[in-house]
Amino acid sequence: MQKILFSIIAITSVLVLNFSLALAQLQERQEIDKIVAVVGDEIIMQSDINSTIAFLGSQNPKVNPNDPLLRKQVLDNLINNKLMITKAIEDSIEVLDEEVNQYLDFWIQEEVRRYGSEKRLEDVYGISIARLRYEYKDEVRKKLLAQKLQQKKFSAIVVSPREVEEFYNKFRDSVPPIPAQVELYHIVKDAKANKDAKVDTYELAKKVRDSILAGGDFAEFARRYSGDPGTKESGGELGWFDKGKLYPDFEKSAFSLQIGEVSLPIETPFGFHIIQTLEKKKDAVRTRHILFKIGQTSEDIENAKKFLADIKKRAQAGENFEELAKKFSTDKETRGFGGLIGKVPVTEIPADVIKQLPEGGISEPVLYQAEGGKTSYHILYLKRQIPEHKATLADDYKQIEKYAIMEKQQKLYEEWIQSLRKELYWEIKQ
Repeated sequence: MQKILFSIIAITSVLVLNFSLALAQLQERQEIDKIVAVVGDEIIMQSDINSTIAFLGSQNPKVNPNDPLLRKQVLDNLINNKLMITKAIEDSIEVLDEEVNQYLDFWIQEEVRRYGSEKRLEDVYGISIARLRYEYKDEVRKKLLAQKLQQKKFSAIVVSPREVEEFYNKFRDSVPPIPAQVELYHIVKDAKANKDAKVDTYELAKKVRDSILAGGDFAEFARRYSGDPGTKESGGELGWFDKGKLYPDFEKSAFSLQIGEVSLPIETPFGFHIIQTLEKKKDAVRTRHILFKIGQTSEDIENAKKFLADIKKRAQAGENFEELAKKFSTDKETRGFGGLIGKVPVTEIPADVIKQLPEGGISEPVLYQAEGGKTSYHILYLKRQIPEHKATLADDYKQIEKYAIMEKQQKLYEEWIQSLRKELYWEIKQ
């Protein structure tokens, strides 16, 4: 079982650029380098192998950098990754600039948090953040290409109940123990803005649209008014989206607009949007938008918290929490299941929540990040505590099902890689 999980991790790790390698790679450039393999139009350098092994060594001091078997495994993984990149390009899979920038933004934020400041991050890597973004932009794009290809091939894989049972019977003794968990339910209440705030926001969106129709610059209005931090500085540009990837009302409007036409305000969970369609294909559209977020007052927030506090009293007085969730929760994903969040590992729940919730306990209203960035609150019901235990089909079917899917993905991945090795050009030079 451990071998299976290790293999799965190895597959996915090569698809996500690990920026912890960056420093090692920069140092490698100072040493004599050479091409060790060619895959399509891609090359693999000796420094790629060395920096990968250096990273593995930083994670596990038992790693022997001179182990020939390890070096072969690393090279094989690098070749497989390049094969996926080559295949993704061949299949015309696209990665948008926005996706690359979001990935880089996320990594830089995490590294700044890790090292304490941007200055400290630049000192560690020996180059500016702007240079770091430039150096690795192309590498990120390639990694995302491979990731998209893998998702396309394997994300929809499912297993039958019979396959789950066969997997469990085969690996029963090596399936990892299930960590301590709690079974959680919740009731969510959105802090809805009052009608006046909604009307005012709609009217502002209409006025901005009128100004654009009168000759105003859409991009300039986006930079001035948009509540979407990811697009406002680029004039509201969203790039290309395939059908089915946007909110239904937004998508319907975008596809119905003529090129250059500006929509009336369209409401989604994020607020009101005015949309301009820039280009259209049969199943894809390129748009830009201006988002007008609907403001929520402190009174709206207090009303949501008071509502949940009243629901908590009703549950404590004897009413069934799950029935109350079905009736009152605004979370569509869990409402139909009585507010069931699921079995959650204790380590994934904030310590202050666990401390205040004995078995059967209900929390005070706490902030909840709902769909569309809305301000919402929820109360949590800890139905039961589940100690660490050996996995069984009766109690842990979903977790065992995940492992079975991973094993199936692993087998199909290995078969697919072998077919790519036969289909595409690659050569080891050393």
